[in-house]
Amino acid sequence: MRGRVTEQAMSRHIRRGVALALALLLAVWCWRGGSTLLAARTPQGQEQVDRPGQAGRRSDDEIAALVSHYTPMTRSAVELGLSWLAQQQADDGSFGSGGYRGNVAVTALAGLAFMTAGHMPLEGPYGDVVERAVQYILDCTGESGFIESKGTTFHGPMYGHGFATLFLAEVYGMTQRPGIREKLKKAVRLIINSQNKDGGWRYFPGSVDADISVTVCQIMALRAARNAGIYVPKEVVDKCTDYVRRSQNADGGFMYMIHGGASAPPRSAAGIVALYSAGIYEGDQIQRGLDYLMQNFLPNRGLNRRTSHYFYGHYYAVQAMWQAGGAYWNRWYPAIRDELLATQVRPAGYWDDNTVCREYGTAMAVIILQTPNTHLPIFQR
Repeated sequence: MRGRVTEQAMSRHIRRGVALALALLLAVWCWRGGSTLLAARTPQGQEQVDRPGQAGRRSDDEIAALVSHYTPMTRSAVELGLSWLAQQQADDGSFGSGGYRGNVAVTALAGLAFMTAGHMPLEGPYGDVVERAVQYILDCTGESGFIESKGTTFHGPMYGHGFATLFLAEVYGMTQRPGIREKLKKAVRLIINSQNKDGGWRYFPGSVDADISVTVCQIMALRAARNAGIYVPKEVVDKCTDYVRRSQNADGGFMYMIHGGASAPPRSAAGIVALYSAGIYEGDQIQRGLDYLMQNFLPNRGLNRRTSHYFYGHYYAVQAMWQAGGAYWNRWYPAIRDELLATQVRPAGYWDDNTVCREYGTAMAVIILQTPNTHLPIFQR
């Protein structure tokens, strides 16, 4: 029996390696065919230049320097957070409490939190936890492809659909499980068909208006699905890119809707990540967006924890700074790391969130802290 288990484990690792290689080859092939979704960052034969605001190929020494901010205390906080989170999983595999019990977005983010620490479905100490979360999301996927929480209506169900699609895409990309592919394709098709004339998305499928916050959830889901080998039309990405570009204000931040409005840090972080997800890694808009975040959202002794949508904003901000690298990353990550370490509720291990629920805050905090470990393709450079 022990020999058979070992062979099965080896087989899973081999399948995962083959799946990742195939997904990477497909992504490169699709880019060379003209898509900007997984944009090649340097013309062939030219040297890559790594400067703030540009994601490029980095040496092993530089990567080691970038991840050096991940300290033993950080690892301990992550392990404690995951231990608490695992204990909160409901019998049906979902996560969430209070008004967010069974929410597909919270469940997807919790699943991603475990995966950022290397726990895959049925693999690793929390493999069963991840597997049950996957099954819950699959059970919540309707015939149309819409992924919505069971029995309860939540504000902005396209948020849930976007995060849930992202989760399924990451799982499928890492495992290539046939049972996930068909439902993932339907979920992606629903996003594609729900894009409005301006190029964005809103709270419900088929909405006539759009906002930057819901839009970034959908474009990240589409990028993850494309990485996993699911077809995404180039024109969908191009329309989204145009929408995001038009959402930026003169100060570098992003308005909520293109009809006008002030900038705010959380949605500005989301706007930058939307451009990254569309394959735009450099340029004036990226530079101004990063500088806006540094001036208005850099963690500072917990002061910006009073900001609305704190975890949501930092979930995107840390991704933006990870892609930017250099001085941006070296200032940002230690600041948010220290802030999160100071605000974790010990010895329990969770993070409080006053807008959604503790499961959401804890999942987001773990994902933020785990960014340098790059276990998931969507968070890699």
